[in-house]
Amino acid sequence: MNTTTDPTAPVEVVEALWSAVYDRDWARLAAFLTDDSVYYDVPTGPTTAARGPDGIVARLRLGLDELVGYTHQPGSVAATGDTVMVEHAETWTWATGETVTLPFVTVHRVAEGKVLLWKDYWDYETLRRGAPADWEERLLAADVSGWLYDATGIA
Repeated sequence: MNTTTDPTAPVEVVEALWSAVYDRDWARLAAFLTDDSVYYDVPTGPTTAARGPDGIVARLRLGLDELVGYTHQPGSVAATGDTVMVEHAETWTWATGETVTLPFVTVHRVAEGKVLLWKDYWDYETLRRGAPADWEERLLAADVSGWLYDATGIA
């Protein structure tokens, strides 16, 4: 993504964060997040956000742990100041054979080598149509009390 060697440069931080995500290396991912970092999926809104390394990792694992395949198709990267936007796609595969490719645009705000804000823009219906029949029921029944955070008002 970036040819600079400054490890605190926003694009390099985001590149390293995504490497941890796709490796599902949750401890390494957590190292890129501040105690008050916020993550949310824009289609489900800021009331379903997660905050801090533990909350964000738990939020991500809710959707990703059951996948038997999880691959990344990188796209364009744009950065200005502390904001990095990444266009990419992820292909999710479940043990039951369903597969879906989700196009994303992700916005990150970075400060001092850590991600402060992470927002994923994608189409919920694309995921719903490609996921197993019980996928949404399982998500709605999950215990989210350990990480659910209302990020309303956070840009």
